[in-house]
Amino acid sequence: MTATTATPRFARLRTLTLTGIATTGAAAVAVTLMPASAQAAEAPQAAHSVAAPSRDSHADPKGTTGGTLDGWIKQSLAIMKKKGIPGSYEGLHRNIMRESGGNPNAQNNWDVNAQKGTPSKGLLQVIDPTFNAYHVAGTAHSATDPVANITAAANYAADRYGSIDNVNSAY
Repeated sequence: MTATTATPRFARLRTLTLTGIATTGAAAVAVTLMPASAQAAEAPQAAHSVAAPSRDSHADPKGTTGGTLDGWIKQSLAIMKKKGIPGSYEGLHRNIMRESGGNPNAQNNWDVNAQKGTPSKGLLQVIDPTFNAYHVAGTAHSATDPVANITAAANYAADRYGSIDNVNSAY
């Protein structure tokens, strides 16, 4: 092997390694909230359609509500407090960043739920049956509305796990 062929091979190997890490990380983000009866796990696929903004940006990337992640979490916490739903800012933020990267328009179109016609949506990747079952009065009846999505997901997590704060991995 000469010096001229060693460098391109090393560069290719480094590119493949970084691609594998990026693919693995992207697959780890795609998890779904679902009722216990619908928990059919499927191995994640590398390609999916969840688009997330930069982790430095907490603003609504498409301008659907004009809010920010910080504002949506605080609005949800106020509603949760009135309704007796446990959870903290930190627990909500941690789970939102893992589920959607803070993108209220994120939608998973590749997993088992999507294949059955119920893709997970929004900040906390809720499927419509879960959203409908755990929707909280006083919020929009839309799974993609940031405050409604957060509040319904926190209500589900409270019922299933005691609090969104107890959720530290895939649901």
